[in-house]
This record gives sequence, structure tokens and C-alpha cells, in this order.
Amino acid sequence: MAVVLDINGPRPRHPEKAQRPDSGISRKPDWIRVKAPVSPGYFATQKIMRENGLHTVCEEAGCPNIGECWEKKHATFMIMGDTCTRACAFCNVKTGLPGALDVHEPEHVAQATAKLGLAHIVVTSVDRDDLADGGAAHFAATIRAIRAHCPQTTIEVLTPDFLRKDGALEQVVAARPDVFNHNLETVPSRYLTVRPGARYFHSLRLLQRVKEIDPGMFTKSGIMLGLGEERNEVLALMDDLRSANVDFLTVGQYLQPTRKHHEVVRFVTPDEFKAFETIAYAKGFLMVSSSPLTRSSHHAGEDFARLKAARANTVIPGRGR
Repeated sequence: MAVVLDINGPRPRHPEKAQRPDSGISRKPDWIRVKAPVSPGYFATQKIMRENGLHTVCEEAGCPNIGECWEKKHATFMIMGDTCTRACAFCNVKTGLPGALDVHEPEHVAQATAKLGLAHIVVTSVDRDDLADGGAAHFAATIRAIRAHCPQTTIEVLTPDFLRKDGALEQVVAARPDVFNHNLETVPSRYLTVRPGARYFHSLRLLQRVKEIDPGMFTKSGIMLGLGEERNEVLALMDDLRSANVDFLTVGQYLQPTRKHHEVVRFVTPDEFKAFETIAYAKGFLMVSSSPLTRSSHHAGEDFARLKAARANTVIPGRGR
């Protein structure tokens, strides 16, 4: 059968997935369901984002918590455009060749942070493999702009892996965010299928390297369940993260964006999430968030306050309390 492409039509959001066979979408259990966002706070946050020409991972990745977070004027800013150079099987962010960086974006993010009155901000990005530094300098510029406009705001970055970008990580750490987050996303055995453009042990080493550069910086990572991982693999991943001295672990349920994305192998029960939380604390994480609707940036401000309190009661090797 011949396939005719309409070259004048709109470009698909995920061209690399267009020819994949559809996978079934399982009915969500009751514990996954959330209400559609309709609150005045949600629309007020949306207006500030539009006025400043900003993207958020809340919208681009279809986060189920967007209504709750935006109602409280919490948002995760996604810098360096809305188009990613990677094509992960789980992600709903648009893929393709991104445009040039907006040199005014760091200032716009800082201005929006001030307008929202954020005490804690999360800044993430698409992967920019097309840039020599992977966008590290842009991350650093954004951190500095927020510091200048909102010196009391604490800053969390959720970065790409900067694969094959020598010196990129060091630029971001030198800008001194309060929390450095990089998600492993899944267990090593699932990388080829779920995250083919990344390398598990590179991501793990990235997190370890942050602590080597600045032992006092909080580090954080997250994974999704329901992608075909085995329980013992999740426990081994926890051990890997603790070996890298990661402070904070998030564990959430993978939700399939479209029929072209990786299927949900199973919905993990709330009780199983609670068990993983208990185990993770026993392994030595300062902070753990594990539930079906947990996302890397969900309740980030409240969690940061708890993270600082947990460290205050913990002895840091070589530094004391």
C-alpha cells in the first residue's frame, strides 16, 4: 500500500512516531483521575505565561496536576523552546529541529517569577543536542536573571543529560541553583525502548558529578513506573542513586499521551507506591515522593522546605550538620 504525505499540511507533533502501529490505551483506575482545570487561579497563571511568551512543561508534557498547580500559581518553566531533539517513547513534548535561542528568555522567566510571586521556581528544558553546550549557558543565564529579580526565590533546575557536552554541567552548577534535578526516568533494561537517546550510567554519573563539584547542593532524580520494569530493578536503581549521593527521589505512574507512545504495561497501586517510599527512606534518601500522580515538580516548593529540614537533622560527611 502506498503512503501519500501531504507536504502542505501541518507538521505532526511527533513525526518519528507517525508510522508506528497504534498501541492500546488502558482505562485509568479511579486513583489516577483528576479534574479538568477551570479555576480563576489557573487562568491567571496561564495569562502570565502567554504575556511573557513562555512555555511550561505542565502544558507541553500534558501533566495531570496542571489544574492544581496553576491554581496555586505554581508552574515549571520550560526554556529553550518547545521542540526537543530527542524522541523518547514516553514524552509528549514536540520533537524536531528547534529554532534559535531567545536571548531575552532568561529575563522573561525572571519577570514572570516576580509576577507570580514564587517562593520556589522549577526551570526545565527540552533537550538541545543541536547546541554546542546543550543549552547550559542559557540555564545559567536564567538562574542569574531570577536571582537578580527575585533574590529570595529558591531555584530548582531539571536539566537534560548534556550527553557529549564537555563542561556543560559545570556551567549550570557554577550558577548555583538550590536543587539540581535530572531524571533517570526508568530502569536500565528499559532505556533502549523508552529513552533510546540517553545512557543510564551517563545520567547517573551526571548526578554524582554535581555532588563532587558542590557537596552542599541538593540533588534529585525521578522515575516512572508502569513501563515494564521489575520490582528488583527499581530497588537496584535506588541503590545506584544513593551511591551517587542523590538526596531526593520521586516515583510516579507513567501515563500514555497518545496511541503512538509507549503503552502502559500496568497501573501500579497506591499501596505499592507507598511500599517503594518506605524502602527508599530506609535506603537513606532525605526526601521521597512516591504516588501515582507524583511528578518531578509537583509540590516542589513544599518538598524543598522539607528537604532542607531533613538535612538540618543529618550530618553531612566532612561538613557536620
